[in-house]
Amino acid sequence: MVAFSGSLIDSLEYEKESMIPGKTILVTGATGFLGKIFVEKILRVQPDVKKLYLLLRASNSCSAAERMHNEIIGKDLFKVLRDKLGDDFDSFISEKVMAVAGDVSSENLGIRDVNLRKAMLEEIDIVLHSSASTKFDERFDVAMCTNTIGALNVVNFAKNCIRVEILLHVSIAYVCGEAEGLVLEKPFQMGQTLIGFSKLDIHFEKKAKEHGWPNTYVFTKAMGEMLVEHTKENLPIVIVRPTIISSTYKEPFPGWIEGVRTLDSFAIAYGKSKLTCFPRDIDAIVDVTPADMVVNTIIMAMVANANQCYDNIYHVGFSIRNPLRYINLSDYAHKYFREAMDRQRWEAYQG
Repeated sequence: MVAFSGSLIDSLEYEKESMIPGKTILVTGATGFLGKIFVEKILRVQPDVKKLYLLLRASNSCSAAERMHNEIIGKDLFKVLRDKLGDDFDSFISEKVMAVAGDVSSENLGIRDVNLRKAMLEEIDIVLHSSASTKFDERFDVAMCTNTIGALNVVNFAKNCIRVEILLHVSIAYVCGEAEGLVLEKPFQMGQTLIGFSKLDIHFEKKAKEHGWPNTYVFTKAMGEMLVEHTKENLPIVIVRPTIISSTYKEPFPGWIEGVRTLDSFAIAYGKSKLTCFPRDIDAIVDVTPADMVVNTIIMAMVANANQCYDNIYHVGFSIRNPLRYINLSDYAHKYFREAMDRQRWEAYQG
């Protein structure tokens, strides 16, 4: 398996225009951080997309539509698109986006409306599965329902889509464990573990650390990958494994983030003078990837692998090309908060 290189991404730029227009895309996890950035990007740069089906956990279509408007379309993330379309924004969304009540942990993705499900199976060209339970210490059965069984249900649904060109499954780089050095981009085989002498049985597994994975999140995501690979049959599959995802770099504007995520908790604690000590190797690399770059990779992976008979796995990170070390993170934090304090003092002086 090979990772995206800059030259490959550059060579595929022209193909973006030929893939997405006229296509229908199913998106799971659209209320999540990465999912809604993908939705915004497609609607902003590919307005000729035919339709986006957004699978949302809800009891009925009205609740799903309410969630879509409150948790996706109504966010500041869509400000650029809203300003661009002006009074046409609402009609554009109504034409292009449909909220679907369902749940990835259920068979047929929990879509009860038989006619809607039939239409989706006939229309969908691309499936993006980004739904996940991302808490490191989530209850095991909850995480497994979403991250493992959910992946299986999405594969089974996609295999029944008569026009499907590709399923892109969003995983996490840390399914590979905590080994040092280069990590090959290769799929997991059923029953494989990170320590060679153990054997994994997904149907009966209960202990996340027994086979080498450090937490419930990455363990259940790894099992999800196993089921994707094991059950895909002739379905074209791409798995994207990003490292730590941070705020946007450029699109739709710099610095958009939602909620307190991985590194953000350290920044908040430091800003509130709650983080008085943080032991670390100052030369160690902390691999952080801007969310919009992950989304760009997802789109490029869709373009490169649609209707292909082979599968690809892409690790998305900057450890080799542009590494961020803890000493850099410390310097950036110190500079930011020092400048913020200087601004506060100046504003107080002016006032």
